[in-house]
Order: sequence, then structure tokens, then C-alpha cells
Amino acid sequence: MTDTRQTTQDADGVQPPTPGGDAEQGVRTETPVPQAPEAPSADRPEAEQEPAGPGEDGTATDPLEEEGEIAADYLEELLDTADLDGDIDIEVRDGRTYLSVVADGDDDEALSVLVGADGEVLEALQELLRLSVLAATDRRSRLVLDIGGYRRRRAGELQELALSAVREARETGERVHLDPLSAYERKIVHDVVAEQGLVSESEGEGAARHIVVSVPQG
Repeated sequence: MTDTRQTTQDADGVQPPTPGGDAEQGVRTETPVPQAPEAPSADRPEAEQEPAGPGEDGTATDPLEEEGEIAADYLEELLDTADLDGDIDIEVRDGRTYLSVVADGDDDEALSVLVGADGEVLEALQELLRLSVLAATDRRSRLVLDIGGYRRRRAGELQELALSAVREARETGERVHLDPLSAYERKIVHDVVAEQGLVSESEGEGAARHIVVSVPQG
């Protein structure tokens, strides 16, 4: 497997509408996935997390860069187990770590097995990476995983979905209910609706949680 890692940090960069949300449940695949390390029982809020210790060269390690390296190591092992080739990129921006896997020769179709239907496998793998970071650092992670550019393509679909709901709400004056989405996908829709000057709210619980778009009252 080819493992090319690139770590960048852009505090002022704005995330392109791409990378999905928090997986709420795992899914079964035919691809063998290494078992995630057992997460520690401690559940400390991010505000109480201790800074990462010094690295091997004696300098302080940025926590987000550290979790990126931990997650990338786990992801590399997964790709080796699945006998898949891919380049792993690590990027830190807007207070979050992003990992992306691109197939050699831009043949992203080879990685589709790790995305699954509607990104279900991708969400489960993302949760495994977050657990691997939690087990290694005792810190909860909000890292985002993308494979084969799926989240970028999905973001474009969500933008169109949000704009369509905005048009319908304006034309009818009624509240428009969208299908359930993940937390990350809901945020993309919320942002688009807000830019259009309309109101969006999340309703429902668990897998039924969805967005309702409406025209401002008053």
C-alpha cells in the first residue's frame, strides 16, 4: 500500500462543504476491519483535556496533528488488511483534523467498498478512527474521514437539496421537512439555508433526526 501523508494547518481556511457527520451505528461489510482499541472509561469534556506531551524531538506536539497521526496509522493498517492501495492526507483546519484517502492513479472506484451505500461504511470507519484516538490519548476527537472524494460529492448534493427546500418554502409559505441526515450533513444544510435568509431547525431523535426549513415569521 502506498501511504503518502501530508499535514497542513490553516487556521483561517474555510472548510469546503464536504466532510460527513457523526456515525451513530456501525455496519457490516465484507471487508475485514481491524478491531478498534477499547476506549477508556473517562469522559472528560474538551475544555478539560490536557495538552499533548512533548514529541520525540522534545518539542510540544499539537493535539490535532497528534490525533491525525494516530488515526492515519490505524487507517494504514486497515488498508493493508483489506489489501487496498491509497494515499493518506492529513489536514488540520478550523480546529478539526481531516483525513482523506485517495486511490493510487485516482481510481477512487477501488475504494468504494470502504464508502458503502449512502456512506454508511465510511461513517462507521470514521467512528473507529475516533475511538482509536480516544484510546491512545484519552481525548475525544471530532476528526472527519473522507474516502475517494465521497464527502465532496455529497456536499454538492446537499447544497442542491437545501436550495430546493428554500425555494419550496418561499413559494408555499409552508414548513419543508427533509429526509434524515447525519449531524455533519445537517450542518451543511443549515449553513446554506442561513445564507439564503431562511430558518432551519433540527427535529426528531436518533436516526429520524431531520431538518425543517421555513420562512422567518414576523
